[in-house]
Amino acid sequence: MTTRGRGLHGHVLETLGPAIAAGEYPPGSVLRTDELAQRFEVSRSVMREAVRVLESMHLVESRRRVGVTVLAKSEWNVYDPQVIRWRLAGADRPHQLRSLTVLRSAVEPIAAGLAARHATAEQCAELTECALGMVATSRGHQLEAYLVHDVAFHRVILNASGNEMFARLGDVVAEVLAGRTHHEVMFEDPDPAAVTLHVQVAEAVREGDAARAEELTREITVGALQELDILAP
Repeated sequence: MTTRGRGLHGHVLETLGPAIAAGEYPPGSVLRTDELAQRFEVSRSVMREAVRVLESMHLVESRRRVGVTVLAKSEWNVYDPQVIRWRLAGADRPHQLRSLTVLRSAVEPIAAGLAARHATAEQCAELTECALGMVATSRGHQLEAYLVHDVAFHRVILNASGNEMFARLGDVVAEVLAGRTHHEVMFEDPDPAAVTLHVQVAEAVREGDAARAEELTREITVGALQELDILAP
């Protein structure tokens, strides 16, 4: 959703959120709603709405007679896609990418093995279509088009696992894949070996080979970590 579509409080969030995520306001900093409203040239009601969103992410805490206090990173909802996006936009990007990729390496191989056991015929067909889309866009510097198929592929894996906890991580995985692309933490064309692995995962899921689906997906996540060693050390 665009800032315009989200209204004035969205405009405030797109400035204040990344600033907090980047550490421009250290934990314990107290922000005054009235001062912020003046700075952003918005009404106090708009500012309060923005603060409520930041509170829902546990980035800040609002107390009467105290103000809006920035919370420690340990309190943040680090699974919130918006928080992930803001952190990826700042100096914390290498650490955030590595943290998220390690999370993927722990979850996605297991999810792929479960998908091989539980995926429906429709999900198998969708997974194959996504893999073929990745192949078709893997050359000629088509990273944005490739990203669409890559995100869809991993969403299908997580959903097809049949585990609702894994399925809810779809937005998290989407943000890390998008962050790698938009912040140029990828090669100009995807690694051909990684593209082939995705095709093979789709085949393993379709054939019901859980052990192979898990093993191949682990290779994908290991490769992603190795790329970070080169591009975002």
